[in-house]
Amino acid sequence: MRFLLLYRTDNKNVEAGVPPGANESARMGKLMEDMGKAGVLLATEGLQPSSRGAKVRLSRGKMTVTNGPFTDGGEILAGYALIEVKAKEEAISWTKRFLDVAGDGESEIRELFDGSAFGPER
Repeated sequence: MRFLLLYRTDNKNVEAGVPPGANESARMGKLMEDMGKAGVLLATEGLQPSSRGAKVRLSRGKMTVTNGPFTDGGEILAGYALIEVKAKEEAISWTKRFLDVAGDGESEIRELFDGSAFGPER
């Protein structure tokens, strides 16, 4: 089962583009190494500040583009990980370990559809 883990935080340093400290970087590196050795980590990246991004919306046939920063929700989408595990409980366990390193924030865990979810190929 593949899961996308979306990390959100209200840490102002993330939006300011301030890199994590040496201790946090070392701890995160160790966690990523552990996930790699366990064979669960498929991809992961931190995201640039929302001030460098844009939102594109289609509503009732009208396309709008809004440039960042995005402060409307208070929490900033700061990074993601794509993992492959046997069950949602395992995804939750890895996410808890991640939050122990990353600090305050939340991670939304979403299972990805696999090809079989859409029936036989046509």
